[in-house]
Amino acid sequence: MSEQILQQADAKPLQPAEIPASVQVWADGAWDRIRHKIGRTSRRIGVSCPHASVNGVYDDMRVSWWTAGFWPGILWQLSADGGQPEFRDIAERCEERLDEPLHALAVHHDSGFIWLLSAVANYRITGNERSRQRGLMAASQLASRFNLKGRYIRAWHDGENINRAGWSIIDTMMNLPLLYWASETTNDPRFRHIAAAHAETVLEHFMRPDGSSYHILRFDAETGELLGADAGQGYAEDSAWARGSAWTLYGMALSYKYTGNEAFLTAAKRAAHFFLAHLPEDYVPHWDFRAPRNDDTPRDTSAGACAACGLIELAAHLPAGEGQTYLDAAGRLVRALDEQYGAWDREDEEGLILSGTSNLPGGVHIDTPLIYGDYFFVEAVSRLRGSKLGFW
Repeated sequence: MSEQILQQADAKPLQPAEIPASVQVWADGAWDRIRHKIGRTSRRIGVSCPHASVNGVYDDMRVSWWTAGFWPGILWQLSADGGQPEFRDIAERCEERLDEPLHALAVHHDSGFIWLLSAVANYRITGNERSRQRGLMAASQLASRFNLKGRYIRAWHDGENINRAGWSIIDTMMNLPLLYWASETTNDPRFRHIAAAHAETVLEHFMRPDGSSYHILRFDAETGELLGADAGQGYAEDSAWARGSAWTLYGMALSYKYTGNEAFLTAAKRAAHFFLAHLPEDYVPHWDFRAPRNDDTPRDTSAGACAACGLIELAAHLPAGEGQTYLDAAGRLVRALDEQYGAWDREDEEGLILSGTSNLPGGVHIDTPLIYGDYFFVEAVSRLRGSKLGFW
């Protein structure tokens, strides 16, 4: 354990910010709406890998798709709160299906999204040793993607005539907790060292002084030299893709949680300030904070839900006075999503929250519910009810 973490452990415990009673009352009501709707939709979605709602019905992607963990993640949150036993059953069967990519060595940079919310969630809640083993297998494969020269975790696999050995993306910040968890459960610091090194690279190269972030950076895989940036799912190379900003905010707060590195905490606050400063009056982010904006510019509710979770996490690591600002902002953000984009009374819509934007430059799943938007909304509501359950 580093001297910095030891000093943090010896310090007086924080008195965290308090969730206002009115927010808890609202969150309890939202939780009831979530439970009721998932109870209905789970009967059709079942053991599948939903990603986006298409004409009101969640699709079923391949089991290696990066969003395969979010559905079981929703079900585990409800199950842990005393939900219907069928929620746990579906989640466990989804987890078993994920053995296919795991044993095929097809794990990619998004393995945290998949196995933290399925196998590791199962282990944390039930103590299932088989689930722990799955999580460790996924963590080992994720760690194998680390490039020592550039100190980054490689994104994706090679495509046709595309060598991506030097590519890294901001999304990986949210997958680092799989490595931090692996270090904790094995008492082996090597996983944590890899995760922290990648976070330091994000701090040095991905984050801009104003708190915004690049989506894709390209490094020389042999030397580690930074070669350039790509727009990725953002409007332009130097724009500010909203979901990328949310990944940065939440990911940096989580890296601080596991390392005690004050630089990560400062970075999380910087990302939070950027995100909040660029929200429109109704508090629901557009898909890119620097894209041209008019009445038809798509929103991305998934970015708002993820950022809310990041703000809640950030507040937990700050003195009450400072943390209250972020906690209050999170509550306002989640309530805005609920009140303006909640699909609770829509019998023709399986998604919980409308108007997510998956990949606007690619023309994929625009202005529709997304399973990760639903997941982060459920997580935020759970935490605003006072739940201490955490999957990251």
